[in-house]
Amino acid sequence: MGHGPKGVAILGSTGSIGRQTLDVIRRLPGQFRIVGLAAGANHTLLEDQSREFHPDLVWCQAEGRHMDIKAAAGRKTGWATMDEMAAHPDVEIVVVATAGAAGLAPTLAALRAGKAVALANKEVLVMAGHIVTAEAERGGGELRPVDSEHSAIWQCLWGEDVAAVEKLILTASGGAFRDLPVRDLDRVTPREALRHPTWDMGRKVTIDSATLMNKGFEAIEARWLFNVPMDRVEVLMHRESIVHSLVEFADGSVKAQLGEPDMRLPIQCALSYPERVPSDAVPRLNLARAKTLNFEAPDFSRYPCLRLALEAGAKGGTWPAVLAAADEIAVERFVGGEIGFREIAKVVDATLSAHDGAADPDLGQVLAADAWARAFAAAHAGRANAAAQRN
Repeated sequence: MGHGPKGVAILGSTGSIGRQTLDVIRRLPGQFRIVGLAAGANHTLLEDQSREFHPDLVWCQAEGRHMDIKAAAGRKTGWATMDEMAAHPDVEIVVVATAGAAGLAPTLAALRAGKAVALANKEVLVMAGHIVTAEAERGGGELRPVDSEHSAIWQCLWGEDVAAVEKLILTASGGAFRDLPVRDLDRVTPREALRHPTWDMGRKVTIDSATLMNKGFEAIEARWLFNVPMDRVEVLMHRESIVHSLVEFADGSVKAQLGEPDMRLPIQCALSYPERVPSDAVPRLNLARAKTLNFEAPDFSRYPCLRLALEAGAKGGTWPAVLAAADEIAVERFVGGEIGFREIAKVVDATLSAHDGAADPDLGQVLAADAWARAFAAAHAGRANAAAQRN
């Protein structure tokens, strides 16, 4: 793989994608070097990771623990913010695996510095796709998708003329409640919602998979990653999670990428691109064992969050940023037991309906819309919770 180990910074190293990225790197000895590790509050796991990989730079929200983390990594390890880590000269690939708006600033910093960004954070492109893609073009950076659906589309487009793309088709497993009668969704508990049928993901993404908000986010992301208008991005239900996405071309030909539902393959693709590196990290697909693959159109009465996301994506401007921020608050409130499962969509809908948006926002307007949406969604969720308590 070229000129020696590639320098990697992993932002969100203790989360699901971060841990799986380190697993891929373990299985490819000598090909990558961990320059930076950044985490949230899980300082214990970050200490373990630092002890194993000896990064040059570390960061953690639990700053009171930084001496312990630095000691675990080694005497030469420094403390750096995620933005500093992302732009560091020894870093070639930045894996952005943080959740929510926290991934935006380091993504922009990495792209300005001409880095390859392996992007696993949905909100970055949902909030500010036009800004992020423009920054990549200006700074010479490169966006490499990590989501399995976007990785599938990306792989289908290797060697193709993007101008010949007719349609991008994202697949969705349907989440934890795909077979539950719609009337029973009101009784869903956070514990039930956190059990995804096929994927191992973090809490926020698992809830978004149950509401299909994640698929709406992915549709908006696809619009920016592959420069295709929103009306040419579709969602198809596919419960087996074997066909990860499809591309339809102008001549009617359709390409699909298939594989076992395992995030380590798209992570490895993003790290090793443009090469395909032999690895035993991912189980091989056995279609004879799978036998049947099922597809159907999404039911928007079951998945109102998907409809809201597609509508916000079509509007563009600040509406996707408001969508992402309101969803983040609503999911937090649901996981905390303050609102019901179906209230997630109601909080997001109310926030979007109240938003007075900007059509071509700069970064300041995007961040202002994000802050406004968080405050509005929190207040709306609080009122919904209070009403439920009275009843």
